[in-house]
Amino acid sequence: MVINLDIAFVFQLVNFLVLVLLLNAFLYKPIRKQLAERAAQINGAKQKSAEVDREVQEKLASYEARMREIRAGAADERGALKKEAQQQEAAILDKARAEASASLASIKAQVAKETEEARRVLTASAETLSAEICEKVLGRSL
Repeated sequence: MVINLDIAFVFQLVNFLVLVLLLNAFLYKPIRKQLAERAAQINGAKQKSAEVDREVQEKLASYEARMREIRAGAADERGALKKEAQQQEAAILDKARAEASASLASIKAQVAKETEEARRVLTASAETLSAEICEKVLGRSL
C-alpha cells in the first residue's frame, strides 16, 4: 500500500495544527488557568482553615489553663474563708464559755452567800426557838 501525499493532506495537516493552536490558546490555557486558580484557592482555604484550627486550639488551651487557675484560686479562697469562719466560731464559743463560766461563778457565789445568810438566820432562829422551848418545858425563864 502506497501513501499518496497530495496537497489535501498538507491542507489537513495545516488545518489540524491551526486548530490545535487555536484550541490551545482559547480553550486549554484558560481551562488550565482556571484549574490552577481553583487549586490555589483550595490550598489557601485549607491553610486558612488549618491556621484557624490552630488558633482555636491555642485559645482553648489558654481558656482551660485560666479555668484551672481560677478554680485553684477559688479553692484557696474557699479554704481561707472556711478557716476564718472556724476561727470566728472558736472565738464565739470561747466567749460564750467564758460568759457561762462567769455567770455560773456568780450564781454559785450568790447561792453560797444566800446559803450562809440562811444558815445564820436559821442558827439565830434555832437559838431563840430552843430558848423558848426550854422556857416552856422548864416553866421558867433562862
